[in-house]
Amino acid sequence: MRVKTICQLKYNAPNNVPFIMMLRPKSGIGQQIIEETFQLSPAINLTEYVDSFGNACQRFLSPIGDFQVESIVIAETNESVDVNFDAEIIPVENLPEETLIYLLPSRYCESDLFLSMAVEITQEYQTGYQKAEAIREWVYNNISYQYGFSNSSSTACSVNHSGVGVCRDFSHLGISLCRAINIPARMVVGYLYQLEPMDLHAWYEVYLENQWYTFDATQPEPKGNRLVLAHGRDASDVAFATHFGFVYLNEMQVSVELASTN
Repeated sequence: MRVKTICQLKYNAPNNVPFIMMLRPKSGIGQQIIEETFQLSPAINLTEYVDSFGNACQRFLSPIGDFQVESIVIAETNESVDVNFDAEIIPVENLPEETLIYLLPSRYCESDLFLSMAVEITQEYQTGYQKAEAIREWVYNNISYQYGFSNSSSTACSVNHSGVGVCRDFSHLGISLCRAINIPARMVVGYLYQLEPMDLHAWYEVYLENQWYTFDATQPEPKGNRLVLAHGRDASDVAFATHFGFVYLNEMQVSVELASTN
């Protein structure tokens, strides 16, 4: 399906502030970029680079005062995600080297503290996919989606304790539980068609039988039409905007709509 995503961010900066953004998606598995624009107003010098996870990053120094960032993308996305309940866990000694980092604890995913919980949730299931789906379902059924109860410092442990969070928190908990039983898991950020309420979204992927599978603990069932912006160990690697100084985010608007194929 062809979708059009728009993200508009309006800032005010008292001083020149260095920014790194991740708002320019790349073509890859499950998505093909048809048209894409990234605009800074007023015009600002911009450089780009690819980080260690393969994400496209935009780097600039903000002006003083008001400025706007706008990303518009038209892309072909898969209408469904792969589901394979027979997919098995790959023994750690046979995993590709690039996946090993996604077995380790990270800033927001204290996977070393979740072994007993992960075993309890998954002990009745046989395959890796079945275990990963049992974890996703547990998080969906036991964590309430609410704004205002977690923040940028919230981790998998704190959200598991409070039982409340938003999409990044659901992802951190699912990732931690998967890693605890030696399933590589990574965080993904991007857009989801018909997400309610509409916003930039976070989910996660797990690595089974030489493939990354999509899991979203905020949704009752697998959904396609996702546009990936970035992936990494947790939210610290995939923030859509990182600024090294104080700024005001005055307005943020996100939309995902069907795009014309003409």
